[in-house]
Amino acid sequence: MSFQYRPRRSVLYVPAHEPRHIEKSRILASDSIVFDLQESVPPKLKEQGRGLLLKALQNNNFGSSEKIVRINSLDSAWGMDDLRAAISLDVDAILFPNVESAGQLNAAIATLNEAGGKHLNVMVNIESPKGVLRSEEICAANERLQAVILGTTDLTNSLRINPTQDRMGLLTSLSLCILAARAHNRCIIDGPHFDLKHIEACEYSCRQARDLGFDGKAVIHPVQLAYTNDAFTPKGEDVKRAKKIIDAIATANEAGRSTAVIDNRLIEPSLELWARRVIALYNQVHELGQTELIGPEK
Repeated sequence: MSFQYRPRRSVLYVPAHEPRHIEKSRILASDSIVFDLQESVPPKLKEQGRGLLLKALQNNNFGSSEKIVRINSLDSAWGMDDLRAAISLDVDAILFPNVESAGQLNAAIATLNEAGGKHLNVMVNIESPKGVLRSEEICAANERLQAVILGTTDLTNSLRINPTQDRMGLLTSLSLCILAARAHNRCIIDGPHFDLKHIEACEYSCRQARDLGFDGKAVIHPVQLAYTNDAFTPKGEDVKRAKKIIDAIATANEAGRSTAVIDNRLIEPSLELWARRVIALYNQVHELGQTELIGPEK
């Protein structure tokens, strides 16, 4: 099985109307950058932000970071102009906000294609109860869909729950979206952590997202990048264990067995998939040069 997916450990949102932030993002160790025309841009600055983004991205050098444009909803006053502008840019993907059904996604992709954007990948925000409940049909709807990025703040508000560090009220919604993404082999990204000064809470949120099964996490400030990348990057010890598992399973198979034992622990064949995924992610991160971590690599 091949694991040649693109690392998206950190997905940095950058407001399109802030040229200074766009320029700074060129040198940051973010796997993906979302140039945001939607939520982070005030209504009175939408058109100005679009123009500033067109100008800023004339210089297309953002290192190895994937380049994504989040447009306003297609049924808004700005959506179609955003879409046409995004198609003219040398970017990798379009991010459609607040997708709530397979029909909505397919209609958006059809509009993208008609406008000349057949070459672009597609991503969606799921950020509402309807979107969560229909996440399986959204993930199944179209092979153009590369990634799902959760909008956990809007979802929290819609669910009428209080935000807590353990995110207890969101866990069911998060798990449903993860299941949907995995069932259809889509990348899935957790929503951002908003407390910029509470480092321990940021680390906890990143590691919780990793342990729940997300591929990465959205980021709203560069200070969060090191913690986010660290949480989703396999460490040296992980890679060593992965290689031991692969070797042990190979030796067992040669001896006519399907399982192996390492340090008195039974190793089933399914763990080889985990091992190969860990090694692939580790190698791809290093090939991209996105190796900034918060501490020494083990």
